[in-house]
Amino acid sequence: MTTTTTDLLDALHGVLDTLGPVAVAVSGGVDSTTLGALALARNPSETRLFHAVSPAVPPEATERLRARAEPEGWPLSIIDAGEFADPNYLRNPVNRCFYCKQNLYQTVREHTASTVLSGANLDDLDDFRPGLKAAADHAVRHPWIEARIDKAGIRRLAVAHGLHEFADLPASPCLSSRVETGIGIAGDDLRAVDAAERLLRRELAPETVRCRVRAGGVVIELDPPTLAGIDRHEQSVWGERVRALFAPAGRPGAVGFAPYRRGSAVVGKDAP
Repeated sequence: MTTTTTDLLDALHGVLDTLGPVAVAVSGGVDSTTLGALALARNPSETRLFHAVSPAVPPEATERLRARAEPEGWPLSIIDAGEFADPNYLRNPVNRCFYCKQNLYQTVREHTASTVLSGANLDDLDDFRPGLKAAADHAVRHPWIEARIDKAGIRRLAVAHGLHEFADLPASPCLSSRVETGIGIAGDDLRAVDAAERLLRRELAPETVRCRVRAGGVVIELDPPTLAGIDRHEQSVWGERVRALFAPAGRPGAVGFAPYRRGSAVVGKDAP
């Protein structure tokens, strides 16, 4: 039997209606933003949204969220979660995401006594997500998971409720996820990563692009059809353009190309 958007919304409402006042941590992606919008529609007087900004958050995500929130009158608070002051986060261990989310949820808790919600969905349970441990430590709830809704269902709800600018957004973890485990997180690197990915999205229109900072240099990962469509000469040209973007970060060296592999920057004995 096909699950309709009405069924999905009813399942979400069944969770939200048990929670009382809520604070939704919104990244500017489809999962958390759709959750925030639907929570506001269900209970506008008892819903607040919190968005954390840092060098790890692409500026376009913040701009996209503001552009929607301001005309809609969403109660959106922009915060600095402070992870860039946390040495545990900056040293970039395998469980870096744990420290990121610890800082995020602790900061949100300093602004509200409401139940904190995340945009984690059912598909995330099949991935390596240290942040879920931090969420458990702070009693954060995951309505999409509790309602048994995956990313495909979230995209359908986003379309059905007019969130078109979010519905088709590709999955895009924070910029720090591009840095290989053990290489310290630095703002200059992340700004170069963001600039490189924006350049390649604009010029090559790939389905997926990740700019990885590795011990041996920078690696551009592309979906296989896009990668197959650029020959060695073109790779060299694009590599030089990307290398120039990393010059202010003081990260000289070769720029290589490889097929996209999810989570490939997570390496080491404890990697999944």
